[in-house]
Amino acid sequence: MASLACPFYQPANLDKAVSSLDWLLGNWESVEPGKGSYPSLKDFRYTEDLHFAQMGQPIINFMFNASDAETKKILHRECGFIRMQTGTNRVAFIIAQNSGLVEVEEGELVGKKLSLHTQALARPSFAKEPHVKEVSRVFQLQPDGKLEQTLSMSTDKQPMTQHLHVTYSRLP
Repeated sequence: MASLACPFYQPANLDKAVSSLDWLLGNWESVEPGKGSYPSLKDFRYTEDLHFAQMGQPIINFMFNASDAETKKILHRECGFIRMQTGTNRVAFIIAQNSGLVEVEEGELVGKKLSLHTQALARPSFAKEPHVKEVSRVFQLQPDGKLEQTLSMSTDKQPMTQHLHVTYSRLP
């Protein structure tokens, strides 16, 4: 997959409000294809690039790009912002997806583990069904320096079920 690296990653300018998330900053690429499944979908494998950047504000910008592991066709894109509640370990992801879904996920940062859950969703009136109702995702930095993400979701037809799992390595 062609990398869309963030050219504005500047750790020297890291705002102290998001300094506890410094381990996310930079460009990441899936180590091997991630695994995707869901009761209403055929199992699939995908590659993904993650880009986390900070430009001196108390916000981290991010962009995620996922492609089919075999055909390289773009499957999914997300972009947005990460904020932290001052003086706490509370984190918010504000996300826009190429599917039209817009989310606010909130959660906690404990060490190098970030656990998030849907607080709000919006979508166009003509969005494809079934509609996503909630999302939970966990980012965990492993002792070997790799980043792991697990994402679960529910729709108006399925209960909360694991959907994606992938491991990334940081690009130089």
